[in-house]
Amino acid sequence: MDLNYALTIQAFLILACACASKISSWINLPVLVVFLAIGMLAGEQGIGKIQFSDPNIANIIGSIAMAFILFSGGFDTKFSSVRKVFLRGTLLSTLGVLLTALFAGILTYVFFLLVLPTKGLPFSWCLLLGSVISSTDAAAVFAVLRSKKVSLRGKMQPLLEYESGSNDPMAAFLTIFLIPIAMADAKNGTQSGIVTYLPIFHIFLIRMMLAVFFGWLWGKLATWLFNKIDLEYDGLYHVLAFGMVLLSFGGTEILGGNGFMSVYVTGMVMGNGNFIYHNGVGRFYDGVAWLMQVVLFTMLGLLATPSEVWDARYIGLGIACILMFIARPLAVFLCMVRSPFTINEKLLVSWVGLRGGAPIMLATFPWAAGLIEHNLMFHIVFFIVLTSVILQGMTIMPIAKWLRLDRPLQVSPRVPLEFENTGTLEGDTREFEVLPSAAFIGKTLATLGLPPGALVLLIRRDGKFLVPYGKTEIQAGDSLMVLGSCEVLAETEKVLGNPETED
Repeated sequence: MDLNYALTIQAFLILACACASKISSWINLPVLVVFLAIGMLAGEQGIGKIQFSDPNIANIIGSIAMAFILFSGGFDTKFSSVRKVFLRGTLLSTLGVLLTALFAGILTYVFFLLVLPTKGLPFSWCLLLGSVISSTDAAAVFAVLRSKKVSLRGKMQPLLEYESGSNDPMAAFLTIFLIPIAMADAKNGTQSGIVTYLPIFHIFLIRMMLAVFFGWLWGKLATWLFNKIDLEYDGLYHVLAFGMVLLSFGGTEILGGNGFMSVYVTGMVMGNGNFIYHNGVGRFYDGVAWLMQVVLFTMLGLLATPSEVWDARYIGLGIACILMFIARPLAVFLCMVRSPFTINEKLLVSWVGLRGGAPIMLATFPWAAGLIEHNLMFHIVFFIVLTSVILQGMTIMPIAKWLRLDRPLQVSPRVPLEFENTGTLEGDTREFEVLPSAAFIGKTLATLGLPPGALVLLIRRDGKFLVPYGKTEIQAGDSLMVLGSCEVLAETEKVLGNPETED
């Protein structure tokens, strides 16, 4: 294909995905479905007639895209919101994924024996399929909720965000571990014994511990480097952050750790760290993550053959039901034994397990390795993902309301003024929300008694921003953006109350 022609096609696909993202909110579907649909329409059996069937290229592009998506997810994860659900969230993203893969694999094996006994697929093949579809997609879940201005009560929001954002590494590890076992069973026509699978536990511990350590190390190194290097050009800080993601992923893999977990941890360390150009790096990587999602999902849509996805509909629907109604709920309830969560909360966690781009990308690993029936596995996974995001995606809001776990989504308008820490200003900005019970409601700004050095830049009121002056009266529900040093902001907090935080 001519380079200019290829670039033009890619530009049209990117622009189409960006513009079509509005459709997802209108029809109550995650945006990834729109991206996949555009990729399929542009494919060989669609109107674009683009031929793309190389799993190796798809695997490389998908791995890089997943690295940047996970880094961005980690960067946006706040320790303060995760701290209270860290234990249960970690249990769900590790043991929960393992149990989901195990239950799905066992039941899929039984399903094939009953429905397609002539296939003769080994148990390891079914277990590999269960591993591929074992992780969930946080972006898909909360895109649906936000589209209807709905959020979740209590600890549900941080639990699901943390679990969904951190469980892809476990699914990737299981997939890569099981591929050689499944290939050996297919070649020898045998079934591996339980001894073959036992190394998974110590290999997992070693790789994940190394991933967490090196991810933390790369994050601390990046924070130190940002504050010390003093680059002459602001744009080079974004280049520096770009390089750190590649180093975290590739370097950790070379050193024996899991690259996907490493980039997530690196993102968390940097996102919760204090370094210059922090806000700019966050915005930059939000854009990069969206670009990577567009590239990943459209590429996977191109890779899929619509007719083969349709041919796999009965098998895919059967395994999707196993996953949604048996495997995921069993894993969740076992991992949440003796937890403070109510039965309604456990039921919602069981249902909010949308599959996203990660399972489809992981399905390219067996394809690239040349596993038997790899084409069948890929298109089964593709159909399961579509079934999950359509069925579960369209029912999350009604089920959350039925379980009385929904609450209105509080959306803050975009701030028209934002300070960036460039290392030349000894201060920071923070928002303080005025609660209805505040004693200073009705007082003017000049009579609040703020400490010297505290400057109120803006007041957010009824979705708009006001430029304050001394005689501006404070009202309930106002949010004051205050500029000052860390010490001054701490004193301001004593006057105004707790700073505004996300639930």
